[in-house]
Amino acid sequence: MPFLAHQLARAAACGITRVVLATCFRAELFAAEFGDGSALGLELDYVEEEVPLGTGGGIRNAAARLRGGPEDPVVVLNGDLLSGHDLGAQLDLHEKSEAAVTLHLVEVDDPAPFGCVPTDAAGRVTAFLEKTPDPVTNRINAGCYVFRRRFIDQMPAGTAVSVERETFPGLIAAGEIVMGYIDTSYWLDVGTPEAFVTGSRDLVLGRMPSSVLPGPSGPALILPGARVDPGATVGGGTVVGRNGVVAAGARIDGSVLLDGAHIEAGAVISDSIVGGGARIGPGVVLAGAVIGDGARIGAGNELCHGARVWPGIDLSPTAVRFSADV
Repeated sequence: MPFLAHQLARAAACGITRVVLATCFRAELFAAEFGDGSALGLELDYVEEEVPLGTGGGIRNAAARLRGGPEDPVVVLNGDLLSGHDLGAQLDLHEKSEAAVTLHLVEVDDPAPFGCVPTDAAGRVTAFLEKTPDPVTNRINAGCYVFRRRFIDQMPAGTAVSVERETFPGLIAAGEIVMGYIDTSYWLDVGTPEAFVTGSRDLVLGRMPSSVLPGPSGPALILPGARVDPGATVGGGTVVGRNGVVAAGARIDGSVLLDGAHIEAGAVISDSIVGGGARIGPGVVLAGAVIGDGARIGAGNELCHGARVWPGIDLSPTAVRFSADV
């Protein structure tokens, strides 16, 4: 499934009926995949940024396609997050607090890479510290906001704006009510290949429930047309894409095999992504690797610790051992 489908399905389940996708890079892919949104029970519209407008500018750019009045709530979701939080409860807090904006917050072990968001005892946000080296709290911006519509309309149009560095600190300084909705449900920033694998694995294992998972949760998800030899071992939340092949003696753990990937006998693959139509030769070892679409990895190769192979690359028949730390 496209990653964004899980987020759109959760929005629909919370009663949202219309979504405007603010797109820029490779914008045409979204409309081609989701169309008008009816398959997800939504009405989808698309706005493309001709030049990047930042987090706030992108929201303001999409506002022209929004409906409703100046006091109505507008939910803003960052597209690179996998979250099981209660969006309905966040909306309820927003309305009861009469807030300008209500931020979804989560607690993490290392808040330094994220926006740090301290709150008072009532949950009102007292500061927004974007990626500070000395975090004052482990509560961070989780990338889901509920705005009162008029505060979006107040952003300057057609220019780059950062909600993290400009909008949120500006609202706090002006004395507007900015609330924090703190939730302990599943949350993952899918910003790296490693995180992508983690998110896929958690969806397959049922740690992050999704109504659009194309099959039952369990140790592995084998999609239609895929063939897994009885002598192969596939588990740990692995997904085998449509028309994929896993031969006898292969061992696949916690990995993503995209449509048409072919894994030959005795290969050992863990925590990796194998692109569509890629072919992994006999006895190959992949650990934390990303193999591009259509690549060929010859017998005996070992790719570990963040190794990347571009689409279409052929590493056969010469045996090569390399990893990201050499």
